[in-house]
Amino acid sequence: MAISDINEYAHLSDADVEALGVELDALRRRIESELGESDVKYLRRTIMAQRALEVAGRLALFGSHRKSFWAAGTVALSLAKIIENMELGHNVMHGQWDWMNDPEVHSTSWEWDMVCAAPHWKHSHNYIHHKYTNVIDMDHDVGYRTLRVTRDEQWEPKNLAQPLVNMLLALTFEWGIALHDLELKETLRGEKPREETIPEFKRFGRKAARQLGKDYVLLPALTGRNFKHTLTANLTANVVRNLWAYVVIFCGHFPDGAEKFTADTLKEETRGQWYLRQMLGTANFDAGPVMAFMSGNLCYQIEHHLYPDLPSNRLAEVSVAVRELCDKYDLPYNTDTITMQYLRTLRTINKLALPDRFLRDSVDDAPETASERRFDDLPAQPGGLRTALRALKARRGNGSLRHRPLI
Repeated sequence: MAISDINEYAHLSDADVEALGVELDALRRRIESELGESDVKYLRRTIMAQRALEVAGRLALFGSHRKSFWAAGTVALSLAKIIENMELGHNVMHGQWDWMNDPEVHSTSWEWDMVCAAPHWKHSHNYIHHKYTNVIDMDHDVGYRTLRVTRDEQWEPKNLAQPLVNMLLALTFEWGIALHDLELKETLRGEKPREETIPEFKRFGRKAARQLGKDYVLLPALTGRNFKHTLTANLTANVVRNLWAYVVIFCGHFPDGAEKFTADTLKEETRGQWYLRQMLGTANFDAGPVMAFMSGNLCYQIEHHLYPDLPSNRLAEVSVAVRELCDKYDLPYNTDTITMQYLRTLRTINKLALPDRFLRDSVDDAPETASERRFDDLPAQPGGLRTALRALKARRGNGSLRHRPLI
């Protein structure tokens, strides 16, 4: 099932893992020492571009009774919402720009343009997800409590609906994020005290009401007779933002090779092992400068998980050094086109909708689920995890392993 001994899985000694941690710490210190005016300019330009797009979109919607103006306004608003959520909101609330000591772009003061309240997201994401990345039953982002993405989770009849649930989650992603930290199941079962849940539900209600009122009442009303056109433009922009955020996040966490871990890996976990868990539990996708910017630089999900509070504009540079470390320690660097990473993710979601008896992969050696036991049939050999995975793939291709992949 999930990995319980990360050093054994990575084919690294204790000394190797700690040496890797030392080098990654040194890389962080180097980047931090170089932060300065060029980074501030990047952030200011990003804010100006986002605001310019939003203003242009709002102005175009005053003429949204014309299809061309509706389309132009909707495109501009979609881009503005994506940039605000991905490159600004997500990264600012991670504390990436706290070193500037500017209250406008500080993690404690930013509230983003979506229905999720910032404090709820920071708790479920910054704390739980980034601390317990891909640890089964501890990281609630593993399937977002709605999808089965690893065989470590027991199949239930409701999983048959996963393909449909996945589509609905994509379309309404901001609502899924907003409800994520409220722990509805625990609340309904009475496992969370009312004195804890009521204030959080009120906070969510206030934020959702403000967002709905702004997007679907106030701003459409300002355009007068174009009320309905502006409303549909706002709705479309929100859906476009939701779909793009969903694809980016899922491609960073659920493709093949984004490994899962048991709680045993947390026992006396060292700094080096924490770094290693982030590297093995996440995935990148290939992107040029424009796509990287529009993804909030989360095409560098591996680097983001290693350094969640380093400014996103530095992650491309960091990725070069991380690749070199992967080569040095013979570790895989999980990246591919966004299309391939999403298709692999979609395959996992659809495949695990079925009961395990319909799956032919081993529970320890499947594209979406692996453990250190996947290498039991391989003879001992020098090299690290990347070499071992290549040997495993070669033997599978020769038909010499007992377990063959399903799809």
